[in-house]
Amino acid sequence: MTQPDARAADLVGRGRRLGELAERRLALEPRDAAARERARRLRDHVEGFVRPRAADIEAPLLVLLLGPTGAGKSSLLNALAGAEVSRTGALRPTTREAILYADEDDARRFLADGRLRLVPRERVVPVAAPHGAAGVGIVDAPDVDSVERDNRLLADVLLEAADLCVFVTTATRYADLVPWEVLRRVRERALPFVIVLNRLPANARDRDIVLTDARRLLSEAGAGLAGGELDFVAVDEGAIDPGVHGLSREAIRSLRDRIDRLVREKDDRRALVAALRRIAELHFTEGSAGLAETLRNGVLLRAEVLRRWHDFVGADQITRLVSSGLDRLRGLVLSAFRGTPEAPVSVVEDDMASAVEALALRYASEAARRTAAAWSERPDAAGIVDRDATLWSASPAFAPALREEIREWMHTIVEDVRTAGGRKRAVARVAALGVNAVGVAVMLGVFAHTAGLTGTELGVAAGTAFLNQKLLEAIFGERAMEELIGHARTRLEERLAALFARERARFDALVPQPSGLRELAAQLRATVEGLAA
Repeated sequence: MTQPDARAADLVGRGRRLGELAERRLALEPRDAAARERARRLRDHVEGFVRPRAADIEAPLLVLLLGPTGAGKSSLLNALAGAEVSRTGALRPTTREAILYADEDDARRFLADGRLRLVPRERVVPVAAPHGAAGVGIVDAPDVDSVERDNRLLADVLLEAADLCVFVTTATRYADLVPWEVLRRVRERALPFVIVLNRLPANARDRDIVLTDARRLLSEAGAGLAGGELDFVAVDEGAIDPGVHGLSREAIRSLRDRIDRLVREKDDRRALVAALRRIAELHFTEGSAGLAETLRNGVLLRAEVLRRWHDFVGADQITRLVSSGLDRLRGLVLSAFRGTPEAPVSVVEDDMASAVEALALRYASEAARRTAAAWSERPDAAGIVDRDATLWSASPAFAPALREEIREWMHTIVEDVRTAGGRKRAVARVAALGVNAVGVAVMLGVFAHTAGLTGTELGVAAGTAFLNQKLLEAIFGERAMEELIGHARTRLEERLAALFARERARFDALVPQPSGLRELAAQLRATVEGLAA
């Protein structure tokens, strides 16, 4: 099973909580029968559709054949399968268990943790489909008007788990009350459905009368599809294939095409999603890598900020002492700080944060612009970009999140210095300079400061970088200094990469996986409303 992404995982968690609430609602045994039925349907829908769909984003489609007794569901399944896989006959109800026609792997996914896991195992009869039939399972459900209550309940549970409902009725049964109750539930779920009107009279005039009346009743009931048209499959009386004990495959060609199209559309959506997400991944990965490279090459701080830090550390005194050897420098470095002005910690931190923020914002906006531009050039994705102008730059949430990440990064460096300063040899040195000041020295050590500078500014930057290195060596030793700076650089790059991944997720969210995460979210909202009712 494909691992769920973050959105799907969130839906799984929400679905689990809703399912638990529904179970509690059922346990209270509401006196009102309608309330009990709503709670049961909520539980069945969350457990049978929402959670499995969110947890397995590549799950096969589930097509449900529903209908009243003797309508010809089993004959339809046999025709779809091209073999006798469901029993037909005069005994009513013919179908007492749910017949699952699916590829063996798909059947396991449906029955284990998938959408049929709520159905008692003894009530499902798997029939193996050829390997080439992978991607869709077809269930022949017990009759919706069965005199056996368990059969009707099983049909209800299956209805909550399906992706497509094929409602099978006949020229003499389409106006019955029970089927209309089922269609009302199908409509409530906004479940795509097809009407198979079986055993139509051979007389053309009578046939047209039945079809016209059936369409009228369905339209009045609000059972039309999104485009306002009803999806009808008309099957004439006697259109059968004795070889499979089923309907004529030619008579149901439009239904076969509809199911095949669903599978193809799922594959096409998967390919489109993969292509668009690859584009976003490419540009945001390049942007994150480009930012990391730029930071390694140097962050340009303002000259006056570098001068203030230069004055604080007493660069002139320290550089004259370097030639005396590092051992002597360690002894003299503390005296060099006596009488110096207060360390401009906040000034340097603010300037460094502003410089990193400006660079990150530039690279994130460029990654967004390139992704939006690439999508806009594709006919199948241009509309997505057109609907949201904010996709052409970094999101409004990026800058605040970036500032928070930089602040936390600086805090971790101070904590690292405090930990490293706890070593016996460094305690006095860190205490004398102040943990925050030493932390700033480590931060400055993360970046080279000479890139893009000339003249006097270059000298100030180079001198400051040199002093920081010698200062940290004097306090911690060369190896510990390199570890501090290396860890600080790695953590900064990881934090920035995570921010870029969140920016990329804006684009990923616009092309959800074939499981239809947006539809799942809508279903979750509906279940909340149903629970509240």
